[in-house]
Amino acid sequence: MTRAARQWLLALGIPRITFAVALLILSVCFGPNLFSNPSSISLDSQILDGLHQLIPAGLGSVLLIIYQLSGVHVTAVLVFAMLCFLALKRFWPELICLVFGTAGILAIVDGILKPWFDRPRPDGKLLALGGPSFPSGHAAGSVVFYFMSCTLLAAHYPKIRRLLFVVSSLWVALVWLSTLYCRAHWPSDIVAGSSVGYLWLSFCMAGFNVWENHYSYFSFHNSSHIRR
Repeated sequence: MTRAARQWLLALGIPRITFAVALLILSVCFGPNLFSNPSSISLDSQILDGLHQLIPAGLGSVLLIIYQLSGVHVTAVLVFAMLCFLALKRFWPELICLVFGTAGILAIVDGILKPWFDRPRPDGKLLALGGPSFPSGHAAGSVVFYFMSCTLLAAHYPKIRRLLFVVSSLWVALVWLSTLYCRAHWPSDIVAGSSVGYLWLSFCMAGFNVWENHYSYFSFHNSSHIRR
């Protein structure tokens, strides 16, 4: 167990561990008081207002549709479809990793961080939305689900690796842009959400790689023992 934990930390690397510790310290120490400074709200408001001036109405209508398509219900269908695919292919470790990753990010964002910071959403929302704003669940969830799916599938289908990541990156960028256009979140919510999503994705994939290495190691030694 200790050896596995060491390997997991090594797989994460010092930069990711440092980043995670820094975010944790900020959350614990500043928490609900992090956005009490009016200047931070003002900067976020300027970015949102400037974005609305730059985006034409036609593109804005498309972004509204994208935001709705990236919602919880549609994303749940995509997650279920991906899980069914992994089950049909009997990719059981990948299936467990995806379940743990997607369920974990929901628990972290909606169960811990949003209630802790309790930041109100921006004024002038284009859609009926409730709940706290910080961090963005759309940003965190999209990073974890799409890029984890790409990583897991690319290991089995390397020929389409680039296509998977290009399409996913474009879609995630559109999700973030649509979230800002709908005024569902402040820009800092997106930055925080994507950071949390990236860290959780890194934790999950590092654990998956360690598990795969241990599984391969024991499978090799067991097969060698049987041949003897």
